[in-house]
Amino acid sequence: MNRGIRRLVVRLGGWSGAVGASIVLAIALAALLAPWIAPYDPVSLNLERKLQAPDAAHWFGTDQAGRDILSRAIWGARVSLMVGVLAVVIGLVGGVGLGLVAAYYSGGLVEQAIMRTVDAIASIPLLIWAIAVVGIIGVGPVLIGPFRFANEFKLLVLIGFLYMPGLARVTYTVAQIEAVADYVRARRVQGARDLAIMFGDVLPNCLSPLIVQGTLLVAIGIVVEASVSFVGLGVQPPTPSWGTMLADSRNYLFSGEWWLPVFPGLAISVTVVGFNLLGDALRDMLDPRRSTGRLIA
Repeated sequence: MNRGIRRLVVRLGGWSGAVGASIVLAIALAALLAPWIAPYDPVSLNLERKLQAPDAAHWFGTDQAGRDILSRAIWGARVSLMVGVLAVVIGLVGGVGLGLVAAYYSGGLVEQAIMRTVDAIASIPLLIWAIAVVGIIGVGPVLIGPFRFANEFKLLVLIGFLYMPGLARVTYTVAQIEAVADYVRARRVQGARDLAIMFGDVLPNCLSPLIVQGTLLVAIGIVVEASVSFVGLGVQPPTPSWGTMLADSRNYLFSGEWWLPVFPGLAISVTVVGFNLLGDALRDMLDPRRSTGRLIA
């Protein structure tokens, strides 16, 4: 095996990490290049070709409206990754800030207010929160002044908000240890401002667990988006989404059109497994105490 590849595999914690990274990279490239690699228009109807089994013209078959399932799966990757990744970004921005403030002002009213609120929100499962809130505010585009945002924008903001408690807890746990370290005390004696200490000194030492947690949360976000879309509260037709593709296939589960649920289901499963493998590999790589250090022959 090429020495450079072997070294990369070892750094990724073995073949499982390398497989996870490869899956994530492949899905990301497919989503990015969807306009060029999708063989058909994902929303184009062709009733003459409806419910066609996989063949040379349509590798994944067609759905009940004659739309190419492969093209819809490729475009659906865009929606899933957008929701998963941007929700994590939103969650990190809010959660990291809350966790740092609570840890830095540990022992006071600020810490109690933040952490009790975090615990209250986190006590209810994320999927239940998402379905309940979207069910209350309704589906459809969001109008903010002159701007019009699709329903997936509302969904990713909601998921990002619901990520904040968990990420705040992770940040708080690590930052609480760092906040009483000698280097922080030295910075205070030097007259450094609280914000400079929190974000310039404490935060860099909290990044490793946050990177790992963020990677794993992307997978959870993809599942939540698919679940909410499956019940009709997420991405709305004709926008292709893995969740809506599964929802459209419900009536064909026992009628022989096996390809309708199989391919979007596989897309979700493979992507989630890829992010989970990558997250586990990053955990081992960033935390030497957990690393197996196995040599790859």
